[in-house]
Amino acid sequence: MAETKPTARPLSPHLQIYRPMLTMMMSIIHRLTGVALALGMVLLVWWLSAAAMSDDYFNLVQELFGSWFGKLVMLGFSWALIHHALGGLRHLIWDTGRGFELKTVELMARANLAGSFSLTILLWIVGYGART
Repeated sequence: MAETKPTARPLSPHLQIYRPMLTMMMSIIHRLTGVALALGMVLLVWWLSAAAMSDDYFNLVQELFGSWFGKLVMLGFSWALIHHALGGLRHLIWDTGRGFELKTVELMARANLAGSFSLTILLWIVGYGART
């Protein structure tokens, strides 16, 4: 039987070959914010369930959400919500067949980041201003 010599096949590109780019990171962040929003919905259901159960239990959950850790979680949740929504608008524009030029893609990714941080800060400023 003749020996067969293994042929050298090209390897598929992997993360060690790709140079991290903003658009690649934004894609990963968009997926992570989607997961964070799904987990955040668990907190919303917990809050609503506590409201339906009793005043004491609702006050306990309110106190937890009002702590520094709870506020940090809510800040992260609100940023994830805004970032994911802006990313969704970016994808909606792409669905129309527009915005595929490299400069436009990069500009939209930067605008998504800047917009999500700016709108989150604005939301929290308005939210705290409405409390007083």
